[in-house]
Amino acid sequence: MTITRFAPSPTGRLHVGNIRTALHNWMLARKDGGRFMLRIDDTDAERSREEYVDAIRADLAWLGLTPDGEERQSLRLNMYSVAFERLRSAGRIYPAYETAQELELKRKIALGRGLPPIYDRAALALTEDERAAKEAEGIAPHWRFRLDHDRPIEWDDGVRGAQKFDPAQLSDPVIRRADGSWLYMLPSVLDDINMGVTDVLRGEDHVSNTAAQIQMFEAMDARPPRFAHEALLVGSEGKLSKRLGSLGCDAFRERGIEPEALVALLARLGTSQPVEPIADRARLLDSFDLSTFGRAPAKFDDAELDRINAAIVHQLDFAEVADRLPAGMDEAGWHAIRPNLSHVGEAGDWWRLVTGPIEQPDFSDEDRVYLAEAAAALVWSDDPWHALTATLKARTGRKGKQLFLPLRQALTGMDHGPDMGELVPLIGEEEARARLARAAGGGR
Repeated sequence: MTITRFAPSPTGRLHVGNIRTALHNWMLARKDGGRFMLRIDDTDAERSREEYVDAIRADLAWLGLTPDGEERQSLRLNMYSVAFERLRSAGRIYPAYETAQELELKRKIALGRGLPPIYDRAALALTEDERAAKEAEGIAPHWRFRLDHDRPIEWDDGVRGAQKFDPAQLSDPVIRRADGSWLYMLPSVLDDINMGVTDVLRGEDHVSNTAAQIQMFEAMDARPPRFAHEALLVGSEGKLSKRLGSLGCDAFRERGIEPEALVALLARLGTSQPVEPIADRARLLDSFDLSTFGRAPAKFDDAELDRINAAIVHQLDFAEVADRLPAGMDEAGWHAIRPNLSHVGEAGDWWRLVTGPIEQPDFSDEDRVYLAEAAAALVWSDDPWHALTATLKARTGRKGKQLFLPLRQALTGMDHGPDMGELVPLIGEEEARARLARAAGGGR
C-alpha cells in the first residue's frame, strides 16, 4: 500500500508552496488507494504553537485533504533517543564542539580556496581527553551523523530521474543541538520508518537532505522509501517571490477563492498537463502522474487562479453554495446570476438587481416614450422578457441594441448583466412594470 505523509512544522500558517506539497502527497496516495498521513513536526518547542497545529488541520479540511492519520514528533522523543544511542554505539553519530561562528569562518576559508564549503570532520580527530577538556570548559557538543564515504549514494527519483551523490562532497549533517533538541534530519527518517511511509514527495530543495537520509535509513537497517522532488514555486515574474511565502488559505478565503479552484490549479502546476477548471477530484486523480512533472520552476500566477476560480464558480450547484447566498435567493436566482460571478461573495451585488433599489440612468425623450410603451405592453407569462421584446420589435421596428439596452437599463440600472430572460421573472411583474414606468417618467 502506498503511504505518503505531509510534515509541516507548526511555526506558522501553511503557504501556497506547503499546500501544493500536501495536495500532491494526498493525490499520490489516493491515486493508488493508499493512505495520506499528517505528521506535525513540532520538535522546535520554542517556535511551535498549538494555534498553528489547529490552523493546519483546518486548512487541510477546507481543501478536502483529509488525512488518514496524524502523528506528532513531540510524542516520539523517547523513540529518537533510543535510536540515537544505537547509532552512537555503532559509530555513526559523533559529538562536535565548534561554535556557529567557527563553522562560518571555516566555510568562508573553504570558499576562498575554491573548495566546497563542507564540514572538515575536525571533531573526529579529537581525542577523548580533548573532548573531556572541552566539556569541562562548559562546551556542550552538538551531534553529527557520520556519512559513509566508501560508496556513492544513488536513487531513482520519481521526478528528477537517476540521482548520484558523492558523500565526501556532503557535510555530515547535524542531527541534534547542544541543548539536546532535535533537528529535522534523523527524526524524519525514524518517523518514516515507524509510520511505514513508502513514498516521500517534497520540494527539490531537499535533494541533498535525501542523499544523507538514505544512509540514515540504511544505518537503521530499513529500506528507504521512494523519493521524488518537485520543482519549487516561483512568482509569475519568473523569480522566487517572498510573497508566495505569505499566501495561505486564510488569504485565499478572504479573496473568495474556492478550494476546488486552488486544488485544480496546484494539482497540475509544474506538470506537462494543462491547468483546467476541473472540480471533479476523480478526474484530477486519474491524470496524476509523476512522469508529467517538469524540472523547470512552476510559476504561480494570481490571474490564472482568478480565471480558474471564476470557471469553477460557474460550475457550482445551488446546494453547494446555498448557505453563502443572500437571503431570498433561490435556485433560479443562483442560476441567473452565476455566469456573471468571479467569486460567490459577489452574489449579493447582483441579487440587488432583483431586490432593488436600482439607480436608473437618464433616458432620452425617445427612449422614455419607448419605455412607456414597454410598460403598457408587458404581459406576464412563463417567459415575459422574450414575449415583451418580440411585441416591441413588431410595434416599434427597433432591433439589437436599440431594442434591448433601454429595457435592461430600466429594469436593472446596468448596461450588462445576467440573462434578462432569467432575471425578469425574478424581479416580478409588479416591480418590473413599476421600473419601466418610472424610467418612462424620467424619475429614478
